[in-house]
Amino acid sequence: MLRRLYHSLWIGFATLLCPFFSAASCEAVSYPLSTQQQFIADANGCKLILKSVNWFGGESAALTPGGLDKQPLADIIARIKQGGFNSVRLPWANEMVAKNPLVDQRLLAANPQLQGKKALTIFDEIIDSLGAAGLMVILDNHRSRGDWCCDAEHGDGLWYSKDYTPASYFDHWRFMAKRYKSRPFVVAAELRNEVRPDKQLDLTPSWGDGNETTDWKAAATKAANSIHQQNPNLLIMIGGLRWQTDLADIKASPVTLKTPNKLVYVAHDYVWNHPAGDLTDAKAFAKNAFERWGFVLEPNKPYTAPLYLSEWGGCTQTGKNGERCSEDRYQFVTAFADYLCNLTGDAPASWAYWPLNATQMMGYSRKEGEVETYGLLKPDWKTWASPTLMKKLNSPSCTPDFSK
Repeated sequence: MLRRLYHSLWIGFATLLCPFFSAASCEAVSYPLSTQQQFIADANGCKLILKSVNWFGGESAALTPGGLDKQPLADIIARIKQGGFNSVRLPWANEMVAKNPLVDQRLLAANPQLQGKKALTIFDEIIDSLGAAGLMVILDNHRSRGDWCCDAEHGDGLWYSKDYTPASYFDHWRFMAKRYKSRPFVVAAELRNEVRPDKQLDLTPSWGDGNETTDWKAAATKAANSIHQQNPNLLIMIGGLRWQTDLADIKASPVTLKTPNKLVYVAHDYVWNHPAGDLTDAKAFAKNAFERWGFVLEPNKPYTAPLYLSEWGGCTQTGKNGERCSEDRYQFVTAFADYLCNLTGDAPASWAYWPLNATQMMGYSRKEGEVETYGLLKPDWKTWASPTLMKKLNSPSCTPDFSK
């Protein structure tokens, strides 16, 4: 109790002093994070953006992040740090919590210290290793059943499914919030990935209509408040309907949580959300983005909140036999990176590139071991597929200077 009291007093004292510190005092993140209008800030009141990479696999049938058969865990994490990222979005499936199976040893071939361990234990070790390296972690409930994502035909479009009940969704989030409460570098909970129609349930999600089977706003609010009962320090990240491609429903009917200054809105963006002209016209691209979700960065609005673009990506490399993606898949990566770099310090957006992974994992429409053409890493899991993109993302223009 005395330790908690000392910690609280120190945070309050440091927050009062923060305006008098030099810019250098904001270089190291102090936990927990909170929100200030459209900004994310640390415990010292220092603003920051989350520059994340998605490391998928915990949501797949493997129920563990990919690449552990290719490179040692420490080497993958060192590569993430070297890439200039300060955080990792880690997807997980409800199946991981419900079943917690032993992970197939072949998926851990480069990490003998992880072999013979269950999925949650491996997830723990990955998270602890990320934290030890100074990286923040965003927990992303990606889907219910371990599989690839996301279409309407294969289910998991809502926060529950034919295999996992609404009650299990809330129970599993409480479990995860409590499990990682002692890790302050686990900074956020993204409540569900790409809510969308579910043909297996024959249901389409709604927003704020009070229908218990479809009202995502109500379910997300309930989940957030339940998570905060276990860990009030977590940022809560909530996306809209229609695969998280817009926040129109939130603009009309914003979310209110019991715990203040913890709400972050989430959106995804890929090439199919833009007409071809956007890819060569920066103003048109920015206009499209603002109309769909960028408006939440406007200050002093009922819907004002920080924005986390938790998925964006496109092709960074060719396939196994050198085959190229369609050209717009390459153009989008450049166009979106330019968009991020052109955001002003008054309207910054946090983001997470999809994905880090160099190779595909098991799941529908996937071929395990094949080149992940969107991946930041080449199939060796140690070389950047696009040094040009990495250089751009680490340029000064892509990192707002909040000290001014």
